[in-house]
Amino acid sequence: MFPVHCQLYFCRLSHEATSELLKNPETRLISCSISATLKAKYPPVPLTDRPQNRHARRWVSIALLSQPAAGSARSRRGPAAWTRAGRGVRAPPDWPQRGARGRCRGGRRREAARRMGTRAGFFEVEILDWKTKEQLCFLDKVEPNATIREIRLMFHKLYPRWYPARQSIKLDPKGKSLRDEEILQHLPVGTTATLYFKDLGPQIGWTTVFLIEYTGPLFIYFLFYFRMPFVYGLDERFTSSPHPVVNLACICHSFHYIKRLIETVFVHRFSHGTMPLRNIVKNCLYYWGFAAWLAYYINHPLYTPPSYGKKQINFAVIMFLLCEAGNFSIHVALSDLQKNVGLFTLLCFIQMTVWAKDKHCTYLREFKDYPSLRMPIIPFLL
Repeated sequence: MFPVHCQLYFCRLSHEATSELLKNPETRLISCSISATLKAKYPPVPLTDRPQNRHARRWVSIALLSQPAAGSARSRRGPAAWTRAGRGVRAPPDWPQRGARGRCRGGRRREAARRMGTRAGFFEVEILDWKTKEQLCFLDKVEPNATIREIRLMFHKLYPRWYPARQSIKLDPKGKSLRDEEILQHLPVGTTATLYFKDLGPQIGWTTVFLIEYTGPLFIYFLFYFRMPFVYGLDERFTSSPHPVVNLACICHSFHYIKRLIETVFVHRFSHGTMPLRNIVKNCLYYWGFAAWLAYYINHPLYTPPSYGKKQINFAVIMFLLCEAGNFSIHVALSDLQKNVGLFTLLCFIQMTVWAKDKHCTYLREFKDYPSLRMPIIPFLL
């Protein structure tokens, strides 16, 4: 009944333009493509039935199910102020060929939406709950170059209890959170953007987290080192171990955690400023629990010194100092990662090369038919 040619357009029409379009017998309104929430609230009825609705000026999906007559006025002019977005739909041969500036070839709706947003000047941002899809707020006249961080701040003004660190803003309810530096007009949305909000729960800063995690083991160890009455019993309270290695172990343990506290304040840089408050219990149980477990046996009244005497102790101290120096150097390199990407890459490459050569030697030893000319990591070189 309808002609075979089909043109799909995305347009932003006023009430008057829509009314005039619907009067044309060659067109048929197919659907109102607004958003899932607006569709649920406002069923897709002809726009002429709700001229006063503030959602009337929205993106409307129009399918032209007729081929314009050759030489007709519409064939010569084409639909004025329309932006073409036909994904995979070929135009009839006699359809007017307008300039590429007003088109979005290949169905790239993102390009068309970006151009429309530039002409409109402002965006409208609708924020929905990611689970219930209920509308939480509607931000009008948002600048096209606004970042997600700025949108978080706008949302925070409306809902003070959801501070920016507690917000997860997404394009899709099950998708990834948008980064703070992402710009609104660069996202795959139209001039009316639908975003989804998820509450991440109470947050705590990473610096505070590390200070709590590392302060606990430092003081817990001293409870066992000084043999508090509730640890080993009243008979051993406030006594000291006769073995010097116990004192050395306390010095090394304290040095390690004091170093970590200093690094937390002056060295560490965190890409994400916070973490969920509920995770602090799990992290503290790990650090505090292992500190108590080590301290209990090292400072126990029945503790016996190492079997190989001073040689074993001196070797352990040297290994401890080497590991602490390496740990500190890695933390410094990671903190300057943005400035010294080359250094970090070089260190990683060296470590990966060592692992690859060990694996290569193992393969040569265990597999007789393994190619002897094969290189461990870089073909023909290394």
